[in-house]
Amino acid sequence: MFDLEKVKGIIFDYGGTIDSNGMHWAEVIWMAYESIHMPVSKEIFRDAYVYGERTMGKNPLVQPNHTFLDMLRIKADLQIEWLKTNGYISESLATTEIKNQIAGWCYAYAQKSVNAARSILNELYKQYPLVLVSNFYGNIGTVLKDFQIDHLFGSIIESAVVGVRKPDPLIFKLGVEKLNVPTKNIVVIGDSYDKDIVPATNIGCQTIWLKSIGWSAYKGNETASSIILDFSELKNVFKL
Repeated sequence: MFDLEKVKGIIFDYGGTIDSNGMHWAEVIWMAYESIHMPVSKEIFRDAYVYGERTMGKNPLVQPNHTFLDMLRIKADLQIEWLKTNGYISESLATTEIKNQIAGWCYAYAQKSVNAARSILNELYKQYPLVLVSNFYGNIGTVLKDFQIDHLFGSIIESAVVGVRKPDPLIFKLGVEKLNVPTKNIVVIGDSYDKDIVPATNIGCQTIWLKSIGWSAYKGNETASSIILDFSELKNVFKL
């Protein structure tokens, strides 16, 4: 049970929470594929998505100055080239124009989500210290600045910078250190049950799970201090 009276600081996840209202980014990109009628199955798309994420994790393709749109173009390029190389799409569908359409669709989706979240983030910023803890590529500062929410977070803990990735609880402990209040007085807000809620609970934080479509099906026994289905519900949770 969530106890608002105990909260003295907030740790936010970014990707999937603030920029897509709880939707796993694979699902967002798949919707972009559907919007242009890309002739591949969702199963094949997911293989392309995994390839792209692993490639970006192993190679410094994303630079600190890259915006979110830059990063989406890199993702789209990796996925489309993989689909072409493996014979799932023709050369005529592996064009820069197609890649830019996918990236642009996703960027517009992120803009809409961040714009919807901004007023709530501003209200929380007035009442609590906010820290961002994110699995990201080393450019989260540029991304936040692009979306004009960089000023809201007192500290940013980014996996590519600190060398620790969720679900390792250590990355949340780094966030706790920045807030400098006991874990029992911190609430972690994230979209991933396994990567946000479980490790945050294990170190003693309260949790708010923004539950939407994840990478895998849920088991049905997931728990959190509070479960919401839309970012806007934070207004009720925090009595804003």
